[in-house]
Amino acid sequence: MMEIKSNSNTITYICFMKDRDIYADLLEHSKKKQVTVITGMRRVGKSTAVKYILQNINHSNYLYLDCERIEIRILFNGLNYEDIRNELELIGLDISKPAIVALDEIQLVENLPSVIKYLYDAYAIKFIVTGSSSYYMKNQFSESLAGRKRIFEMYPLSFKEFLNFKDAGVKNFEKYAWQPFNKTWYNKLKDLYAEYIRFGGFPEVVLEEKQNDKIELLKDIVNSYIELDVKLLSDYTLSEDLYKLAKVLAARTGNKVDYTKISSITGINRQKIATYIQLLEYTYFIYQATPFTKNIDKEISQQTKLYFADTGVLNVLAGEQLSSGQVFENAIAVQLKSQGTIQYYQKKTGQEIDFIFNGNTALEVKETPAQQDRQAIEQRAQAIDIDKYLLIGRHLPSSNFADFIWGGNIY
Repeated sequence: MMEIKSNSNTITYICFMKDRDIYADLLEHSKKKQVTVITGMRRVGKSTAVKYILQNINHSNYLYLDCERIEIRILFNGLNYEDIRNELELIGLDISKPAIVALDEIQLVENLPSVIKYLYDAYAIKFIVTGSSSYYMKNQFSESLAGRKRIFEMYPLSFKEFLNFKDAGVKNFEKYAWQPFNKTWYNKLKDLYAEYIRFGGFPEVVLEEKQNDKIELLKDIVNSYIELDVKLLSDYTLSEDLYKLAKVLAARTGNKVDYTKISSITGINRQKIATYIQLLEYTYFIYQATPFTKNIDKEISQQTKLYFADTGVLNVLAGEQLSSGQVFENAIAVQLKSQGTIQYYQKKTGQEIDFIFNGNTALEVKETPAQQDRQAIEQRAQAIDIDKYLLIGRHLPSSNFADFIWGGNIY
């Protein structure tokens, strides 16, 4: 149990304070004057992260304010910033001492960056803010607070965090990260990894025990994303079109984005599709992997590949349309994205490398890896002057082949 002040009263929240890898860095940064910015998809755990920080600071001079509440948006849309300061004092903040103001979903208040800048410069107020739009947080918000903030991106749970949430009793995680296949580790955790791939890494979904309830939660996450984020962050009124597009994209995860083909299937014009996909990416719903090249090479395709930010959401949207190989490849994309950048390489002939990770590591993803897959990724990586290459697999090969990394070790 913990208490967070949101106005003149004190509200009690019941929180499952399972540890997240990002918490240590967030808590350390909360001691600095800079604005702590936490961004990521809705319901990925941003609010819980803020509450974790407030629970672990060494004073109680703070406010927690949710910008989804109309009265909070009205407060910060005021034109007189000193009046806003006075309002903060009236609801419990002592401006004469070091203070913290935590603001959830700040992209909903157009005027907030300039308000924060004024109060940041004029008073000893530390701001901790969250938002669900990468475009807003990294562009409009960043321009207003240049040099005054640090951005932290939150993702669905990594497999390591998933195991912690499931109380799997696993120790020495770092010993197995990115390490070659280990049969004992695989046998211990393969069923949990299968659950992770099927239902994804949203904290509330992971903590839910019943499969049917997990599915209902995932459906609710999709619906609330479209009904709340899309309608609040854009002028789009045709949420049915966006939902239809999301389902079509889910069935094509891991494929190159072909706007003409998608337009013919959905009946949505190409320009709108491009705009919608941009919105989906800005709000962390999807990731796009760009083509990799060290030179301008005509053999390199210029189309991006698309992956969903959570395999649970992907499975709910795509239903039975996906192969298990597509879902596994998307799971690896999710696991990689939280650790760095992902690209892909493909020639016109069709020969490809699934992922180029951080610009220097070639990765081939196979559900059941084999020796020939290992040889193929070695040859293809060397052909584009990449010295580091790895084969990633999900299932135990029927042979004794073990020269690969199990997907459950990618964290």
